[in-house]
Amino acid sequence: MERDVVDLCLRHQVRCVEASAFLDLTPQVVRYRLAGLSRAASGQVRAGNRLVAKISRAEVAERFLRPAPEPIVRGLLDAGLVTAEQAELARGVPVADDITVEADSGGHTDRRPLTVLLPEIIALRDRVRRELAGSGQPWQVRVGAAGGIGTPAAAAAAFALGAAYVVTGSVNQASVEASQSPATKRLLAGAGTADCVMAPSADMFEMGVEVQVLQRGTMFASRARRLYEVYRAHDGIEAIPAAERDALERKIFLRPLDDVWADTVRFFTERDPDQIARAADNPKRRMALVFRWYLGLSSGWSIAGEPSRATDYQIWCGPAMGAFNTWVAGTYLAPVENRRVADIATQIMRGAAFSSRVGHLRSAGVRLPVRCATYIPSLIPSPPRTGAAAGLDRWEQS
Repeated sequence: MERDVVDLCLRHQVRCVEASAFLDLTPQVVRYRLAGLSRAASGQVRAGNRLVAKISRAEVAERFLRPAPEPIVRGLLDAGLVTAEQAELARGVPVADDITVEADSGGHTDRRPLTVLLPEIIALRDRVRRELAGSGQPWQVRVGAAGGIGTPAAAAAAFALGAAYVVTGSVNQASVEASQSPATKRLLAGAGTADCVMAPSADMFEMGVEVQVLQRGTMFASRARRLYEVYRAHDGIEAIPAAERDALERKIFLRPLDDVWADTVRFFTERDPDQIARAADNPKRRMALVFRWYLGLSSGWSIAGEPSRATDYQIWCGPAMGAFNTWVAGTYLAPVENRRVADIATQIMRGAAFSSRVGHLRSAGVRLPVRCATYIPSLIPSPPRTGAAAGLDRWEQS
């Protein structure tokens, strides 16, 4: 699958991709990066394919900060997937152009504090650059911040810590453009900072890996945890006590587990037959696949707004959502129908600049009235403009 994605990106000349949730470099990630390398007439190395790596651990970040490992480059060269020139140029080019440091975010997260993780990765970036300075490598990898960015204060704090850019996630799900149902967007718009919880993930269920989801308005987290407890306690579906199995079928699956298994077989037979083969003589594995049926479909129910499954919505969400809701309360951004993603970004960035200037003034000894110390979006959005002015309308409001 990864090879096919890279094939498509190269064929259609996709010039920027994000590598997220990688535990190590893979040949295909390196291949994408190297396939865009060339030398300009001036002799400088050009990187035609830009790579943004989203990480939450220093050891993973370091792999993206350095040039691609020789064994991987050699393997790609031997396979004819990169040219000899590209393999040579790879020695002086880091794998990534940008490193996004992901702190406590929605979905998969290590829940690390941004104030600890971001300075650590920036220091690592600077150390690696010093080490490679002797090789003449001119590249400066930018380091950005993600996770918990939902207000101007959070963005300003990230910039003060040295972030080159910020990435928002949770707050975008309640925007007009988001592919979430109106029901889910309303739940997100009503969330507070304490309304998130960890729950078992669908893709790494057996390993006990968890994702951060919205707790308020849905029972997904508690039901998912119950499934994991049953999985840990029994060797297969047949070993589940009758009363427990009946409760699972009535309250969570809303159908017999045998029917769920039949659906699971049909699904993986079309997409990944090896999953069924591995479960053929392994009752524990079959039970995991059945339980993952619920975990996997719950996100789809949320996106589609399935009314009969409203209490089972799995909504990836972090505390930034609640902080954003508190910040925009009483403004035009409070109703979800007004939350356009570019507008959200503009208001956060403008507010971050405002917060930074307030901080500078206070450092200089200036006393500001309380009402002037916090940036709040307007109560009413400005009327839309057309033509050339449309690109300037956000910046002309002050």
